[in-house]
Amino acid sequence: MNNSGSGHTLNVAGIIDGTAVDGPGLRTSIYFAGCRHHCPGCHNPSTWAFGSGTDTGIDELLARIADNGFDVTFSGGDPMYQAENLIPLARAVKAAGRNIWCYTGFIYEDIMDKEPYKTLLQYIDVLVDGPYMENLRDPGLPFRGSSNQRLIHLRNGIRQS
Repeated sequence: MNNSGSGHTLNVAGIIDGTAVDGPGLRTSIYFAGCRHHCPGCHNPSTWAFGSGTDTGIDELLARIADNGFDVTFSGGDPMYQAENLIPLARAVKAAGRNIWCYTGFIYEDIMDKEPYKTLLQYIDVLVDGPYMENLRDPGLPFRGSSNQRLIHLRNGIRQS
């Protein structure tokens, strides 16, 4: 994969290679540090603190994604807080033919026309939106924790599930 974002770094709280819980198939899930949503019952509160991860270059992330050969999921924390620096990574991942899912506590309608989110969304295949709501927890839902969260398919026409 070619890096089109030299010089950009992302604050990464962790990476899981070959996970099957953050989207269909085996995936490289990258968890970004920083979140202001602070959802009660969040499964990842260790990612809330901004700057608590490791500053990681896009080249390093692209190499790991290429080595794994899996599709990619952006999670966190909330990746949208690093949207501007995430765009070059997303662009390169898509150029390599990979599918990208992105989890955010923001609502799609609130970010779809705002930069840099709007540009990042151009590279996302499925957006899982909305804050986790403990009172709406539903372990039977695929790839989300609470029933208010939506799987929004952004490629080939927007549709929700």
